[in-house]
Amino acid sequence: MSTRRATISDVAREAGVSPSTASVVFSGKTPVSDATRRRVLDAAAALGYTGPDPRAASLRRGRSGIVGVVFEEHLRTAFLDPVKTLMMDGLADAVAPLGAGLLLLRDQEPTGSGPSLTTAPLDAAVLIGCSGLLRESLDAVRARGIPVVVIEGDAGDDVPRIGLDNREAQRQAASHLRTLGHRDVAIVALPARAGWERGWLGDGTAITVDVTRERLAGALDVFPDAPAYAAAGSFIDEGLLAGRELFADPARRPTAVIAQSDLLAAGVIRAAEEAGLRVPEDVSVTGFDGIVVDGLAPYELTTLVQPATEKGRAAGAAVAAMIDGGVAASISFTCSFHEGNTTGPARPR
Repeated sequence: MSTRRATISDVAREAGVSPSTASVVFSGKTPVSDATRRRVLDAAAALGYTGPDPRAASLRRGRSGIVGVVFEEHLRTAFLDPVKTLMMDGLADAVAPLGAGLLLLRDQEPTGSGPSLTTAPLDAAVLIGCSGLLRESLDAVRARGIPVVVIEGDAGDDVPRIGLDNREAQRQAASHLRTLGHRDVAIVALPARAGWERGWLGDGTAITVDVTRERLAGALDVFPDAPAYAAAGSFIDEGLLAGRELFADPARRPTAVIAQSDLLAAGVIRAAEEAGLRVPEDVSVTGFDGIVVDGLAPYELTTLVQPATEKGRAAGAAVAAMIDGGVAASISFTCSFHEGNTTGPARPR
């Protein structure tokens, strides 16, 4: 029994039309009559023909139609962060006009058998995050000669970077707390580096994640002596664990907590409630990102709102420009400050 795949010529012969007419029925580039379209589609159904082979189209274009998106963490946890989901929405929207789709990859493919930066057929790559493995990923992309864009990472002046005013934005939140009279302030940070387990940041702690370092610097610009506890990830449960650490000793409890993400801030609020503290009467909490956190009501976070979707679109636009042989510039977006009901005047000591 023959297993040969039916071709457009077979469909045209079956329908009694020319191959070019059958082809435009599937491409939609040229109008055809409803009767002709019906004959071609019926013939295709009878022959089991589902459309042109995308591999052949890729060969004609000289492109795979795939943009690789590289994450630093497990993919099952990447999309627990709404910020990354919004960025991916914007990125997918921007590359769609290229006829391109997204292939999700990790910095390091753990089994060695799945698609990776060195094996996947990519037209371009977008590196998300600031993992300590970023340089290795970048070297792999460069060795293949494909365009690369970085979101929230510094890969050098010759690589377009889509960034955020992390330091200035965090400084704004810290200044808001100082205006409210807070002096005993603690920081709940994002991970210091890839594989970080959680714990206090000391003077000698190596912080290789750019976002963590920049936001920490912004808070320390206003509160230079503020202690910082770095979570293992941007999750509510991690904020809860960090908050328990901060509120464990009643004699040393801060009057305000600067959290480097809204999810961490939500966890800190839960920890405050566990400790019998009122927000914001006993402790003020700020977040960062401006996302919707389910179950946070009646609280509305005081936070920095970042344009996550726009960052993704900008990365996609940079990819499109580079694939077409153009030059893409680095872009830095600005956050907006939103005052909610989780901050208030410092309580008297």
